[in-house]
Amino acid sequence: MNGAAMEHDDAVAAARDHLAAAGTRPLGPLPAGFAAFRAAMHGIAEDVLKPRRVLETGNEIALRFTSGGFGTPPWPVGAASGRSGQIRVEGLELVAVDGDDESRSPLPGLDPAIAADADSAAALADWFAFATVVLAELLSRHPGLEPAPIRLWPEHFDVATELGSEPARQRANYGGSPGDDDHPDPYLYVGPWDQSVSGAPWNATGFTGAELGYADLLAADDQLAAAIDFCSSRLEALAGR
Repeated sequence: MNGAAMEHDDAVAAARDHLAAAGTRPLGPLPAGFAAFRAAMHGIAEDVLKPRRVLETGNEIALRFTSGGFGTPPWPVGAASGRSGQIRVEGLELVAVDGDDESRSPLPGLDPAIAADADSAAALADWFAFATVVLAELLSRHPGLEPAPIRLWPEHFDVATELGSEPARQRANYGGSPGDDDHPDPYLYVGPWDQSVSGAPWNATGFTGAELGYADLLAADDQLAAAIDFCSSRLEALAGR
């Protein structure tokens, strides 16, 4: 198993464990400070976690869901440190693993209200776990469509994968964002590589594609099933073009 596949499997296993502990409705109403917390964590991902992974791996930038939040995959021997390690956000702490040692510290550079917002930290972890499991279920149902590993990209701060045939104009990005400039709340999305899609399934705001908003997920009797159905229906729409 290559490194990307191992990172994928570890992220999915951790996300499944998280959702199992969260119960049948893992997504709940968002705390009032969620958008500000999400923006601050985006900064941590880009300015703290990503540079450390680049330093230790030489070129890798992708993150993943980790227990209680998000972080780098572990590195077996760091290029800079010479030791195994990892850095991650767990709740309201920055956790750094260096060989056999683990240190915990407050998240750096945050407004005091954001630094104390445990409810938003929990909601963000729930979202990244949920999105990771949704994408894992989608990939497991379509193993022949050239799936890419699930990763958490620091630039967009979303969990994402790719699926489908590019020559047949069916390949697309499938992901879960905790929110952005065009979306104050989290949402699932499908972004076809072929930008010529049109019609009712392609309802996204700010990009060409489809989206399913957080409010729709909250209203669903089965949140996971609704999310998987959304992704699957857009995959089917692309396959039928």
